[in-house]
Amino acid sequence: MARDDRGVIDVLFLLLPGSLLLDWAGPAEALRMANAQRAAQGEPPRFRLRFAGPGDGVAGSVGPLLTGLEPLPATLPTPSWVVLVGQPGDAMDLRTPPARAALHWLRGLRLAAGQLELVCVCAGAVIAARAGLLAGRQATTHHQHLDELRAAEPACEVLANRVFVQDGPVWSSAGVTCGIDLALHRIAAACGAPLAARVAQSLVVALRRGPHDAELSPFLRHRDHLHPAVHRVQDALSQAPRQDWPLAAMAQVAHTSPRHLTRLFAEHAGTSPQDYLRTLRLAVAQAGLQAGRSVTQAADLAGFSSDTQLRRAWHRAGLARSPAAARGLNAAND
Repeated sequence: MARDDRGVIDVLFLLLPGSLLLDWAGPAEALRMANAQRAAQGEPPRFRLRFAGPGDGVAGSVGPLLTGLEPLPATLPTPSWVVLVGQPGDAMDLRTPPARAALHWLRGLRLAAGQLELVCVCAGAVIAARAGLLAGRQATTHHQHLDELRAAEPACEVLANRVFVQDGPVWSSAGVTCGIDLALHRIAAACGAPLAARVAQSLVVALRRGPHDAELSPFLRHRDHLHPAVHRVQDALSQAPRQDWPLAAMAQVAHTSPRHLTRLFAEHAGTSPQDYLRTLRLAVAQAGLQAGRSVTQAADLAGFSSDTQLRRAWHRAGLARSPAAARGLNAAND
C-alpha cells in the first residue's frame, strides 16, 4: 500500500563539517519525540527527518564522522523546513568548498510561509545571511555572533536578547538550547500545545517563548516544572477539558490525596488544579467563539455547565469585554 504523506512536513537538516551537535540533535530529538507521541495516540507521523550535506559524510563538532547524508536535493516537497546550524568558534568559516556548495544551493531556495521555510539555530543565521536569505528581514543568533550577522547582511535587522524570532518563512533562534525552544514552539503549532508539553516533559526542559511572541498558550502555562504527578494531571485535563473533573478524580490520576494534590499544584505549578482546569476551559471556549459558536455552544464545548458559568469564569479571569462581545468582535473582523 502506498504511504499517505498528506500532512507530513519534511525537515531537512543541512550539515556542514563541524556542525554543532546540540544545534541539530536537540531539535531533531524533539521532532522525533513528537512523532512518537502521535504514534502512541494512533496518529501518523507529522515530521519526516532528513539529513543532507555537500558530501555523504562530515565530522561533527565533537569528532565522530556522520555518514549516510543525502545530497542536497534538487527540489523539496511542500511543506518543508530547511534547518541551518552553527559551528564551534567565534566566527563561521564559510570559505571551504562544502560551505560554498551549501551557499550556492541555499541561494536557489524560494522561501514561502507554510510551504518552504527556513529554521536557523544559533549561528546558522550567519549561513542564511551569507546566502542572501535575510535581507529585509528580522533575525537573531547567539550573542557571540550578533556583530558577525550584522556584517554578513547589513539589510537584516538583527535583534538581540531573543529566544527566537519569526519573520515570514524565516525562523531564527539564539544560543544552542534555544533551538529546542523553537522546535517545541513549532511542534505546538503543528501538533497542538498539549503534545508539545509532553515532549518538553520528556526532554526535561522548561517551555519558554520569545519576549515578543504571542502570549503562551494556556495549554503550555504552568508546565515549567518536573513533578510527574502534576504533569499526569495536567496531561489528562489538557486532553479532555470538557470532561467532569472533580478534585477527587484528578487526585486519582495523580495517585495521591486531593489535599496533597492541591499542595503539589501550588508548589510546582503555581496555581490550583481547579484554576488550571478553568483556564483550559476558557481557552477552549474562546476558540469556539472565534470559530463562530454561540456563547451557549462555546460553554458546552468547553465543559461549562451553562453560559452563566462561562460568563462568571470569564470575568473572574479578568478577560476583556464579555463572551458575547468577543464573539461579535471576531465576527466583525471576519
